Amino acid sequence: SSSSRHPNQVTPKKSGLKNGQMKSKDDECFGDDIDEIPDTDFDFEGNLALFDKAAVFEEIETYERRSGTRSRGTPNEKPARYRHDENILESEPIVYRRIVVPQNPHKEFCTDSGLVVPSVSYELHKKLLAVAEKHGLTLERRLEMTGVCASQMALSLLGGPNRLNPKNVHQRPTVALLCGPHVKGAQGISCGRHLSNHDVHVILFLPNFVKMLEPITNELNLFSKTQGQQVSSVKDLPDTPVDLVINCLDCHENAFLRDQPWYKAVVDWANQNRAPVLSIDPPISEMELGIDAKWSLALGLPLPLGERAGRVYLCDIGIPQKVFQEVGINYHSPFGCKFVIPLHST
Repeated sequence: SSSSRHPNQVTPKKSGLKNGQMKSKDDECFGDDIDEIPDTDFDFEGNLALFDKAAVFEEIETYERRSGTRSRGTPNEKPARYRHDENILESEPIVYRRIVVPQNPHKEFCTDSGLVVPSVSYELHKKLLAVAEKHGLTLERRLEMTGVCASQMALSLLGGPNRLNPKNVHQRPTVALLCGPHVKGAQGISCGRHLSNHDVHVILFLPNFVKMLEPITNELNLFSKTQGQQVSSVKDLPDTPVDLVINCLDCHENAFLRDQPWYKAVVDWANQNRAPVLSIDPPISEMELGIDAKWSLALGLPLPLGERAGRVYLCDIGIPQKVFQEVGINYHSPFGCKFVIPLHST
C-alpha cells in the first residue's frame, strides 16, 4: 500500500559494515604508497647467469634414464612432423588367421585389414575348382565371375570414373588383350567382353588354331557381338603404346606354347610397348612368365607367385565355404564388401 501511495519515492542506500569491508579490501590491493617501490631495476642478466642450464638438463636426463620415463621434448630434439595420412601412434598391425590350409604354405599374404591369406599349391587349387564344379560351379560360371572381377580391376587401373564417363569420350582407353588357346585365354576373352561393354577400346589377340576349345568358342561368339576388335597376327597390334596390356598367354600346364613363334612375337611386342601389364591367373614358375606384370589377379586363393607377378590381387569367383572345407581348407571369406582385394607379402 505504501508503494502505491508514493510511486516516485526512492529507497535510501544503506551504508554499513559491508561497505566498510569492501573499502578496506580495496585499500589493501590498491592503497600501497608508491614511494615504497624501490628505484633499482631488476638484474635479469645477473640472475640468468646464476641458472646452470646444462646441469638442469643433465639432471632431467639422468632421472629419465633411471625411471624409464620419456619426456615430451628435449632441447635438441626437433618435433616430428607427420602427414595427414600417417598414424602418430606406433603400433604393429593386428594379424588374423581365419584361413588354414592342410599344407604348410610356401608363401603368405596379408590383406589391408590384417587377415592372413595363405597360398596353396597348384594341385590343391586344381582340386578345389574340380570339387566346386562337381557341386554346380561350372566352368561357364567361373569364366563369367573371373571376367567381371578382372574387368572391374582393369577399369579401376584405367582411371575409373575420372576417365570413363560420358563427358570424356575423347579419352577412350585402349586395352590390348593377349590370349592363348586355353581356359586362361577364355577368361581373358570374358574380361574383354565386359570391358568393351563399358566403352573401352579392346584389341583381342588370339592365334589361329584349327580346333578351338568349346569355352573359347563360346566366349568368342559373345565377344564378336561387341565393338571389340579381334586379331590373330602381331602385325595387327597397335604400334603406339596402349593404356593397359592384359596377359592371358600363359597357362599352368601347356608349357610347349612358349616355343611357338607366335608366342615369342607377342611377348616381344608386349615388352616393347612398355604399357603396364595385368596378368590373370599367372602360373607359379617364373620361368613360364614371358612378360613381367605390374599386377596379377589370383582366383579364390593365391598361388605362391614370385616377384615377376608384380602386386597380387585376389578375386572372389563364388566358391562356397563348404567346398573349401571338403578339400581340407578352413575358410572364412577375406573379401568383406568387395570382390577384388589387394594382397601384401608378409
